[in-house]
Amino acid sequence: MAEGKRIRPLISLITVNYNQAVVTCDMLESTRQLDYSDFEVIVVDNGSREDPTSRIEQGNYPNVQVIVSPENLGFSGGNNLGIQYAKGDYLFLLNNDTIVTPDLLDRLLEPFLLDANIGVVCPKIRYYDQPTILQYAGYHPLNEFTGRTWAIGLNEPDTGQYNKPGPTYFAHGAAMMVSRAVLERAGLLDESFFLYYEELDWSARIRRAGFTIYYQPTALIYHRESMSVGKMNPMKAYYHIRNRLWFMRRNVSGISLLIFYLYYFLVAVPKALVQYTVRWQPDYLKAVKDAIVWNLRHTPKQSSSMPLPVTVAI
Repeated sequence: MAEGKRIRPLISLITVNYNQAVVTCDMLESTRQLDYSDFEVIVVDNGSREDPTSRIEQGNYPNVQVIVSPENLGFSGGNNLGIQYAKGDYLFLLNNDTIVTPDLLDRLLEPFLLDANIGVVCPKIRYYDQPTILQYAGYHPLNEFTGRTWAIGLNEPDTGQYNKPGPTYFAHGAAMMVSRAVLERAGLLDESFFLYYEELDWSARIRRAGFTIYYQPTALIYHRESMSVGKMNPMKAYYHIRNRLWFMRRNVSGISLLIFYLYYFLVAVPKALVQYTVRWQPDYLKAVKDAIVWNLRHTPKQSSSMPLPVTVAI
């Protein structure tokens, strides 16, 4: 039995907790049903008001280690901290507000074992509260003129219309399994994003490093979306505005970036300002100002400002 276990890859499941110990424990409880047994779980607490360690230990969940950060490192920093402690051949970054299914890890591993060029595999994602509705079945390509992309199948009933596996443009931050080789060649998540767009930026670097991002529809999770920061608030608006611009500055260049600037500052930003003014939401107006000012004070590294590769065989 011991010899057989050594043959199978070890998977490090990494999740970040921020003031949501009960939600995190729900996810950990769901890991009991996993068919794949060669995994460890690393819970990174991101400076929560209360240390969740004792609550998690009382749950007696399988193979769990809790790492407590004294400060909130954001999504990128929290996952990067967990990666430092991970021993696995593959690292599965998983939101704490998800519920896993029994064969999830087995299905996510399959593409890696068939193709060494695959660096990331993502499952199909459905909403927890609407378990037949899709959130993610891969990603559409980036519109380099608007800085927008969106998940394939978003808010559609899952009738099997996206059951074909294959390469996709971006991974989904809620659930992405990454090989060790990705860390060695593409590096870690960039902590300058803190929250939102970090997985898109990482996906862009991973693809530039020569890896394929793969959508695996036979793997399935359920996601309770936006439990950490809520559906909309000034902080969320700030990071969306700030990081959309930051992402484009880091990953798009030339005429495409120029057109994006024109669109962003002549259409997108004025639209947001009018909306927040009409509703008189001064905190949101401040968020827009702060997001622009932050970008004026920061310059992307030269090595990051490379065009995204556009060839993905779907």
